[in-house]
Order: sequence, then structure tokens, then C-alpha cells
Amino acid sequence: MIRKAFQIVAGIGAVGFGLLCYAYLTLPDVRPLITENPSTTAFIRLRADEAIERGEKPRRVQRWVGYRHVSSDLKRAVLVAEDDAFFQHEGVDLAQLQESLEIDWAKGKFTRGASTITQQLAKNLYLSPSKNPLRKVRELIIARRLEAELKKARILELYLNVIEWGEGIYGAEAAAQTYFHEPAADLDPVESALLAGAIVNPRLLNPAHPTRRLLARQQLILRRMGGVSPPSPEPAPALPHPADDVPPQTEATSNSN
Repeated sequence: MIRKAFQIVAGIGAVGFGLLCYAYLTLPDVRPLITENPSTTAFIRLRADEAIERGEKPRRVQRWVGYRHVSSDLKRAVLVAEDDAFFQHEGVDLAQLQESLEIDWAKGKFTRGASTITQQLAKNLYLSPSKNPLRKVRELIIARRLEAELKKARILELYLNVIEWGEGIYGAEAAAQTYFHEPAADLDPVESALLAGAIVNPRLLNPAHPTRRLLARQQLILRRMGGVSPPSPEPAPALPHPADDVPPQTEATSNSN
């Protein structure tokens, strides 16, 4: 009986080790992101596929802007809303992760998020919204790689340019133009807090028609913004994104996730 139990435990360990090896060996190379902006992301491809499945034409509104051309107020608001420990961690907030795992364990399922901005960037660029444990492992490893290769300002710049801010709307510039008819560089604290508050569920919380929940998040973010400072710009700006020379609204085609 003891021998059989040992074999089961050993088998589980071997499977787990194999999955970890697979997750590590199939990881993307993040080094090109030091100087290159991604032409698309896993999330953009996913949304395009979903639109096609519904019989609709995929919509993609995105205009890449450099870190210096995003309002400092928006940077502060996003840090407050999504990752106030951005400067203290190296891609993974271990305290938040432990709390999340304890809650998930108690509920018997993966429900609570504890993702840092770096983890969210990893998921948006390369992965999917699935709560599959193997995907989560890949997300954690990619996040650590991003932190090892990229400066904090570059990570935040990438994040602000690729995250979803509504149906077919990606990045701060597209969001600022869509909801406030002004560039991301001109966003004030009130506008910034409203946009930051919508990140938690961008397809439900619409800054153009804010719900009571979104307005409450906006006020909470505004009260906390003074205690957070965004990272300083990198000495050399990133290379331009291919979309910089096209109008703000572009129609995306599907390149499947």
C-alpha cells in the first residue's frame, strides 16, 4: 500500500515537472520588446476571432504613442488602480499571489486575480484569459522575464498601449480620443481616473456612460493618486509602432491565437 502511494506521488511529481518544463521551453523571447513594439497581441487576435465567430468584422482602434506622450495623471491612475506595488516587485507581487491562492484553495477553484501590471502585460501579449494553472505558470515566468529584460518605464509604456479599453479599443491614445476627443498626453486627473477605473472590466465599464460602480472607482483612484509617481522615461524612446502612420481607427483582420 505504501509502495503504491509512493508511486502515485512520484507519478504526480513527474507530470508536474514535465508540465513545468513544457511551460518553460515554449516561452516567448521578450528581448525584442526592448526596442520593438508588438504589431499585435494574443488578446487582439482573440477578440478578432470572437468577432468572426459572431459573423462580424473585427474592429481594432489603436494608435501607438511613446511613454512621454501619455499623461502623467493617467500613469498615476493606472498604477493606483492596477498595481500600487509596481516599484516593489520584480513582476510578481508575492504577498498578493499568496492571498489569491489561499482564497482559491478555500473555494476549490481559480477565481480571484492578483496580477501585477507586468503579469497583465504578459497575458495580453502572449497568452489568454483562461484561468488554467499551466497558463498561470507561463504568465508568472514571462512576467519575471519581462522585468529582467525591460525597464519599468518600458513595461508601463507597453501596457498602456496594448490593454483593452472597450470593444475594439486598445491603448491609452485610442481610449483618450474615443472617450474624450483629445490625445492621451492631455488627459487630466478626473479623465485619467475614469479610464483607469474601467480597466478591471473594459467591456462592461464604459467611460462614455459611467455606471455607479465606475464612478465610485474613479473617486477612490482620485483620492489615492497623490501618493504614486510613475517611473521616469527611458533615455532613448522606443522605435515607432507600424500603426503610428495610419489614422487612429483601423480595422483588424484575424491572425488566430
